[in-house]
Amino acid sequence: MQTSMTTTPATPPSRPGGRLPYKWSVLSNTTLGMLMATVNASIVIISLPAIFSSIHLNPLAPENVSYLLWMLMGYMLVTAVLVVTLGRLGDLYGRVSIYSAGFAVFTGASVALALTPFDSQAGALWLIGWRLVQGVGGAMLMANSTAIITDAFPARQRGTALGVNQVAGLAGTFIGLMAGGLLSAWHWEAIFWFSAVIGLVGTWWAYRNLHETAARRPDLGIDWWGNLTFGVGLTALLAAITYGIQPYDGHVEGWSNPMVIAGLAGGAVLLVVFCFVETRVRHPMFHLGLFRIQAFWAGNAAALLNAIARGGLQFMLIIWLQGIWLPLHGYNFEDTPLWAGIYLLPLTLGFLIAGPVSGYLSDRYGAKLLATGGLFIMAVTFLGMLEIPVVFSYPVFALLLLFNGIGSGLFTAPNTTAVMNSVPSDQRGVASGIRATFQNSGMVLSIGVFFSLLVAGLSQSLPGALNSGLSAQGVPAHAVTAVSSVPPVGLMFAAFLGGNPLSSLLDSAGVLHQLPPATVTTLTSRTFLPHLLSVPFHDGLVVVFILAAVLAAAGAVVSLFRGDLYIHEEMAER
Repeated sequence: MQTSMTTTPATPPSRPGGRLPYKWSVLSNTTLGMLMATVNASIVIISLPAIFSSIHLNPLAPENVSYLLWMLMGYMLVTAVLVVTLGRLGDLYGRVSIYSAGFAVFTGASVALALTPFDSQAGALWLIGWRLVQGVGGAMLMANSTAIITDAFPARQRGTALGVNQVAGLAGTFIGLMAGGLLSAWHWEAIFWFSAVIGLVGTWWAYRNLHETAARRPDLGIDWWGNLTFGVGLTALLAAITYGIQPYDGHVEGWSNPMVIAGLAGGAVLLVVFCFVETRVRHPMFHLGLFRIQAFWAGNAAALLNAIARGGLQFMLIIWLQGIWLPLHGYNFEDTPLWAGIYLLPLTLGFLIAGPVSGYLSDRYGAKLLATGGLFIMAVTFLGMLEIPVVFSYPVFALLLLFNGIGSGLFTAPNTTAVMNSVPSDQRGVASGIRATFQNSGMVLSIGVFFSLLVAGLSQSLPGALNSGLSAQGVPAHAVTAVSSVPPVGLMFAAFLGGNPLSSLLDSAGVLHQLPPATVTTLTSRTFLPHLLSVPFHDGLVVVFILAAVLAAAGAVVSLFRGDLYIHEEMAER
């Protein structure tokens, strides 16, 4: 029978010298860690135009699409795969130790990224490699920060503390958009120096102020077979999704690629084997018995559905703004990354309004009504997105973003608190890792599914729109055919990266300098391609937002099954 982790004597109410109570020192440092980890994810998304331009990588080249996708998704893939293992290592060898080392790893990788010595594809590989290392550091932070907060705060204050922490997590994604837009306009390497400076501060602070409040249990050992089957299985599955949305063998997507099929099937089989292994080993890394706890399984299932519903939302909204809406409203392509971040601020504001309040209320009333209501509000806003045109009125769009953020804020903190309150103290690290795995895997899956649906919608109508639009401008038939046959993913990424690809495509077709100057001016203007993209893009968005609404509604239904307020310490005393 497994021995429960013991805790040290009650944490003193204040630090020596009259400083803040230890729990507030924990909250401030872990909030900085969560902020840094999430800022890093979005700061790169918004800065990709400057990065690709600076290392001279052509987004229209089919072989370069994978570099872009791995820059976007590699960080999330690594964190999804490693958070459970690193959470378990925190239980065994000290959560603060693993967490503090995560700051150091993240900071070192940020410095390496800022010092990128190569150009073109070699530069892209350098960036991707160190982004993966950053993901290791981010996983060390994410896996243990929630458990450290849970250790430091009494049960009836955890909702408030985790609410602040989760607000920082989501706010970081939008701070990253703003910071990335500003810094990349100056120099793309500045975005990584920004992360390095924050990381240095956090590393010093963590090693100086944090200490273990839960006993280490190295006697439990490491579940090597569980780690191997889980890590390889989830990596194969998520990597296959990443390659599935890339063009393959003349197809607009790669789902028919034998390697993708093998990755999906092999990854699924290994995860089934992992579940079998975990029921046989003495000290499993992934305690399947935790899923007998109603609040735990319902909270994680709702978190997974929420992550899939909204994980790809940010990516879709950025493409929508940068590739279509902003150019059609007079913004130059090179200015769209910054303004996309600004126009998405209502989403952050909604979360900032609802997050701390919902965390505070969940300490008193539980998570069921708050989390369920939040997911229901999100589902309604996704349906609202269906009713606005691609070239929308911004006040309506901003209102939908605001309520989507409010719904997300109402769900996140109470749900996280309910999951962490439901487990015994010696399982908090692995429980935090499981929660983060569901969330991060859902994000990767969401981007894969949403983008695949978007590309499928574009492939049906975009070639016809390009054909009619270019033909109307007098472009020769052979050039029209060449441009219309370009994979939709390439055109969307080119627009997402802040450029108009028609100039280079017409030049490659040999007709750019044969057309009248007035025609060239029209074709390469900031409005011509966005006008052609708008209707096909909307076809894809309809499917995306319907699926998001269905997933959010399903998450609300699952959330209803979590039961009443459940705190493991209080149940154990009865």
